[in-house]
Amino acid sequence: MTTDLFFIAGELSGDRLGASLISALKKQNSHLTFQGVGGPRMREEGLKAYHLTEELQVMGFIDVAWHIPSLIKIFNKIVHTIMTLNPPLVVTIDYPGFNLRLAKALRKKGFQGKLCHVVCPSVWAWGKKRIQTLANNYDLLLTLFPFEKPLFSATSLQVTYIGHPLIKENPYERDLNSHQIAFFPGSRQKEIERNLPFYVRLMKQLKKTRPHLQFVMSVSQEKYRPLIENLVKDPDVKLLDQQAMKTVKPLFAVAKCGTIVLELALRGVPTIVTYEMSKLDVFLATYLFKIHLPYYSLPNLIMQKCLFPELIGPHLNDAALLQASIELLDDPEHLQKIRHECQMLRNTLKPHQDPSEEAARALLACIF
Repeated sequence: MTTDLFFIAGELSGDRLGASLISALKKQNSHLTFQGVGGPRMREEGLKAYHLTEELQVMGFIDVAWHIPSLIKIFNKIVHTIMTLNPPLVVTIDYPGFNLRLAKALRKKGFQGKLCHVVCPSVWAWGKKRIQTLANNYDLLLTLFPFEKPLFSATSLQVTYIGHPLIKENPYERDLNSHQIAFFPGSRQKEIERNLPFYVRLMKQLKKTRPHLQFVMSVSQEKYRPLIENLVKDPDVKLLDQQAMKTVKPLFAVAKCGTIVLELALRGVPTIVTYEMSKLDVFLATYLFKIHLPYYSLPNLIMQKCLFPELIGPHLNDAALLQASIELLDDPEHLQKIRHECQMLRNTLKPHQDPSEEAARALLACIF
């Protein structure tokens, strides 16, 4: 019997999760077929894509508002496609602002299939109303962190903790005498344009007093390589793809706040976390959405301490970034302490079984 599962991944981090899920599902049931919205990795695993993840990538409140007409058009097309195909299971991955509305719209239109969401929204930080939204519209929630499941104890929603797939990644091979600093400016054009200029100015400042340092820069997608080359304009800076970046042995990293920060933490790399925001985005986040968090990066939130220094919004400036870098360069004992904390984070998140295989079993139990 052929069974179609419909996946929706709105970001490249979701595309990675989706690809791992599809791979695990195929191992457990070779008759499954996969359709939906996915990125390059999901498509490589055999997803028949009606829309591309790349079409949904926006960042910041202002950017989202600017793209609302096109997002609405895609949203309506996806709803229509799902209602027409009527798959037994729809799996939405992360991207809660879009996916939770999609689930609600499907239920309103009478969709009778199963709905599963992968990656719990940040209801522990803000948007607690989403707890009930998830419970009202979904049949299953797969969480990546152990502290999320108890948040739904007062609801009837089935919640399964699967663990974070990144835990499978091996820690970086350490080189305590490394002179490399690794930079991760982001996986979207706006992120790169906003964060990379700070990184470029930092490299220039550090080279004046520490010419022995080496700089490597992540290129998340090849289509952004010309943009990054144009902004960096330094032949001494090595631009590496994501796979090649996993072979470097950095002393520490500077990275845009996002999934990459958790990946670096799980690999034992001390990291300075940055996120440039427009003044209007800062205003909306603070006064309209009332986001007031002690920390913003996942490693800090999970450990409930300042494992990595954060320079977010108005706190990101050239002087602060240079100071944070110098503190890491001049204090090897502090670097070693951070690496030890990263190992504690790995131990906290390490599941008993492979996260993707656990997720695949939970999804199949939904429809068989």
